[in-house]
Amino acid sequence: MDAIEMIQERRSVRKYKDEKVVRKKMEEIIEIARWAPSWANTQIARYTLVDDAETIARLAAEGVQGFSYNLNTLKRARGVAVLSFVKGKSGRLEKYGDFDSSNPHFWEAFDAGIACQTFCLAAHAKGIGTCIFGVIDDESISQIVGLPEEETVAALIVYGYPDEKPAPTPRKPVEEILRYL
Repeated sequence: MDAIEMIQERRSVRKYKDEKVVRKKMEEIIEIARWAPSWANTQIARYTLVDDAETIARLAAEGVQGFSYNLNTLKRARGVAVLSFVKGKSGRLEKYGDFDSSNPHFWEAFDAGIACQTFCLAAHAKGIGTCIFGVIDDESISQIVGLPEEETVAALIVYGYPDEKPAPTPRKPVEEILRYL
């Protein structure tokens, strides 16, 4: 599978087989995901993988603000990645004279987004489906999984062996999203 196919074929999967993903396979996915680019190579992304049913149930009960789509997906999940990032690193260029971006917090989120997409594409390449959750309670999730104080939650990514093959959703035409100056 080439990169273009991966990008075009990767879907959000919400139904999974009742089978845990072997931890070795998840380590292979993280091995690939760690190559995601980041601001000044700060590599702020961190992955806490949860495959314990009780912890996943607790994430469902306390970590997704009662959002029904997330609750239903978590009920079928056998694995959840808590994507977090180390705060205060992206958006700063200390080694070049202490330059800052006008919005360094934006760059933390940007780097986490790149890491998230890289994780999901790596999982897809390895036959693992993923679904990224944005409606979350980052403080509750942080407490549930015991994140270090210097990290914050960016997203939950449910993963597993797909039990569905979602059809592609419509995309906006290029003319609607492209501008030339």
